[in-house]
Amino acid sequence: QAEDGIRDESLRLVGSEMCIRDRAIVVVIGMATISRGKRPERQDSGQTAVLVETIPAEARSLNFIVQSQGSVRPRTQTTLVAQVSGIIVSVSADFVAGGFFRAGEILLEIDPSDYQTALKRAEAALASRRAKLAEEKSRSEQAVKDWRNLGRAGDPPDLVMRKPQLADAQANVLAAEADIEKARRDLQRTRISVPYDGLLRARRVDIGQYVTPGTQLGVSFAVDTAEIRLPLAAADLAFLDLPPSTDTELEDYPEVSLAAEIGGVTKTWDARLIRTEGVLDESSRVLYAVASVVDPYGLLGQSQQEELRMGSFVRAAINGRYISNVVVLPRFVLRNDNTVLVANEERELEVREVSVARAEARQVYITDGISDGEMVVTTTLDAPIPGTRLVIRGEDPVSKPAVADTGSEERKNP
Repeated sequence: QAEDGIRDESLRLVGSEMCIRDRAIVVVIGMATISRGKRPERQDSGQTAVLVETIPAEARSLNFIVQSQGSVRPRTQTTLVAQVSGIIVSVSADFVAGGFFRAGEILLEIDPSDYQTALKRAEAALASRRAKLAEEKSRSEQAVKDWRNLGRAGDPPDLVMRKPQLADAQANVLAAEADIEKARRDLQRTRISVPYDGLLRARRVDIGQYVTPGTQLGVSFAVDTAEIRLPLAAADLAFLDLPPSTDTELEDYPEVSLAAEIGGVTKTWDARLIRTEGVLDESSRVLYAVASVVDPYGLLGQSQQEELRMGSFVRAAINGRYISNVVVLPRFVLRNDNTVLVANEERELEVREVSVARAEARQVYITDGISDGEMVVTTTLDAPIPGTRLVIRGEDPVSKPAVADTGSEERKNP
């Protein structure tokens, strides 16, 4: 058995050596065959062009538009307060929230009977004191005559002429006249009115209610003019031609276009800046300008615009400085390093550095770096390489190189 095991092991080793030798022979034959064969020729497919979308640059002249927003408020607002006490005996039909009234119209009337009586009493007191004054004047004149009749020379003394009594009588007449003026004012104050055409914002009393001086009766505002307080950031001031804060000429202030969404419909109004507040807000560091709209409710016949209600929130577009030969492009075409991708006349890619006059959320205003009519690439290219061949979508190339579609659609202006 030991001899049989030795013989089997010897046969196995011999078989393994033959397998290794056969493999080596195959590898040598393969390498020889490859060395005698020809390598496949490399085919030059040429430069691959990139399919892009573009927009033409258009140089134009325009006015910068500065955006702002604010709430509509009345220029004049009044809290109506009773100046005399009494029971309200009459209320106008227009004395309701939202009621329109004319200047001088009686809105409320407080019971005037006590004040009419006080006026009569003051008039009677005045008549009595005027009679007393006339009596004193007669006594004074008679005293002077008696002085002369006695043959005395010179002017009589003040006591003889009754000058102190005459002065007292004159003072009493003036006091009585003042009492009449006060009584008339009190009687007039029983009729509540305001000196402007307006609307009532809030009503706080009603007929039969007893009021005292200081009782609030309601809140009204004038409808001749509405104002909108517009915040302007320091960066926006560079694009506005604002006159000094002390300038009161309205023609020196820019025009404003207002817009608001009402019932799903955008409505617009014409306005004009009328002043700036002259100081920067300490917390927000903005300057407030005030725009004015004439006859916002159309009640005075001075405006043909849509009704602009108080409290409405509006967007404002302020007409700014004039600039010429500027190219306006969508904001997304401007890269972070102030460059723009351009397809030149040979339809090769250029990375063009530009001068930006102003950058807004949706648009950029470029003054240098792009000429009128040049094609600006709007397709997003992750790694743009200058000189890359381009094919503009919708344009027939003169030569038809291989085209690589980036698969990126033109980014829409948000």
